[in-house]
Parts: sequence; structure tokens; C-alpha cells
Amino acid sequence: MLRSINNWLFLFLLAGISSCDLFKFKSSEDQEDDPILASVGNQNLRKSELSFITGGSNSSEDSANIAASYLQSWVRKQLMIKEAGKSMTFDEGEINRKLLDYKYALMVYEFEKKYVEDNLSNEISQDEIEEYYQANQSNFSLKEIIVKTNFLKMEKEASAQNRNMERLLKSNKKSDIDNLKELASKQASNYFLEDSTWVKFEDIIINTPLSNHPNKVQLLKNNSLIVTEDERYRYYFKILEYKLQDQIPPREFVQDEITKILLNKKRIELVDKLNKEIYARALENNEFIIYE
Repeated sequence: MLRSINNWLFLFLLAGISSCDLFKFKSSEDQEDDPILASVGNQNLRKSELSFITGGSNSSEDSANIAASYLQSWVRKQLMIKEAGKSMTFDEGEINRKLLDYKYALMVYEFEKKYVEDNLSNEISQDEIEEYYQANQSNFSLKEIIVKTNFLKMEKEASAQNRNMERLLKSNKKSDIDNLKELASKQASNYFLEDSTWVKFEDIIINTPLSNHPNKVQLLKNNSLIVTEDERYRYYFKILEYKLQDQIPPREFVQDEITKILLNKKRIELVDKLNKEIYARALENNEFIIYE
């Protein structure tokens, strides 16, 4: 809602609609040194009004492009307002009231945002994540297949290395796993050997012949080691674990999402607490009156 409020108000700021409560007018002396860049009817766009847009640009060319784009936008908005004024009758008092409502809503939003930034800790404990995960597992039903896998992409011509690579992939010995990582770093065209990391299956098989496989579910169920090839490369996938669509994902896979959810809940609780404290203080100090 605040985003739509922000956009709505900014539309009127772009268009140059002014209210005495919202804008300070320049004196005629100031305006002599502030040339007009465009006019539509009795509305003028002055050079100083572009400074807040072009101030952050990195070059004079960027500033010129931004200014030209803004000028075109301003003219179009003014033409729309002019046409609207000819076609409809508006209650100017009601428009000004809405502008003030939006202004005050933005003031409150900025105040709450600053309060949250100053008082919210971004640290979410593993216990909090685990508790939320256990209570809301059904909300995290998978939309795609995810896997833990070791993946290697090897040149087909390197047959001796490929045989060694396949032997190491099938082994669970720590020494073989270490040798596999060393061999992959030296000879593989591409590889992924993060045993503890869950990834989307589609992401790991992209640009391999498996991307067009007609039945990926059956493929995973029937094979712990998948080997496929194209004209130049041989691809190895050692499937350590997998989860299918509609299954509950492991906590590690949704941990970042849960962290964002919990942080947002804390923001809402903090703003609610702020509102209640302000109201309680004002009530205690008789800062408002509600008439029957």
C-alpha cells in the first residue's frame, strides 16, 4: 500500500501540482536566475527542478539523458492534467486533502522505517529458524526437484582420466573424495562438488543432455550415478540425495526464506509496539481528546 501511495504522490510531484502546505514557492528574484525549460499552459518547468534528479549521475552525458527524459515526462503529465481539467470537474479541496493524507502517510512510513532500522537486529538464531520450520513445513512444499549431487563435466577424449574419475565418484572413502576434488580442479571442464548443498536439479543439468530427459523423476529413482554425453563431453552426476515436487524440502534449502519471513515478522511487531507505546504515552499525558 505504501508503495502505491509513494507512486501516486510522486506522479503529482512530477506533474508539478502544488499545494501551499507541500511546497515553498520561489520569489520572483530567485526565478530570474532559474530559467524555464518547458511550459504547458501556465505551468513552467524550471532548471532548478532537475537538480534533484541529475545530482547523483556519474557523468554529464548521464545527467543530460536523465534531464531530457524527465522533461519529456513532465510535458506529457502536464498535457494529461490539462486534458483532464477540460474533460472533468474536480473538487480541488478534495484533491488537496488527499495530497495531505499521502504526505502524512509518507512521513509516518519514513518515521517507522527509521525506527525499525535503529532498533531491529538482523540476527535470526538457528533455534528460531528450526522452530518456524517445524511449525510450517507444509508451507514449503517443493515446486521443483532438488538434489545433493557431485557433478563433473569431462572431455570425452580423456578416457583414462574419465575412468579414474568414475571410480572415485563411486567411492565413499575420504581419501578418494579428496583425490576427486583435486582431479576435478585440474582436469574437469566444469564441476560441482558441494556435498552438503541442495540445488535445483534443473539448474545443475542445464546445458547438458539431461536437460531434455523426458522423465527426470524416474531417472533419479533408478540411478545413483548418472552418466551421459554429447559430441564432445561426458557428464557425471552422483546423486547423493533428492527431493521431488510436492515433498517437504529440507530446512537448509528454505533457511534463507525463513530468515526473511522472521525478519519481516519482527519488523511488523516492532512497528506495532511503537504505535502502542506512542498511544499509551499520549493517553497518559492527555495529549488527545475523543469527543462522544
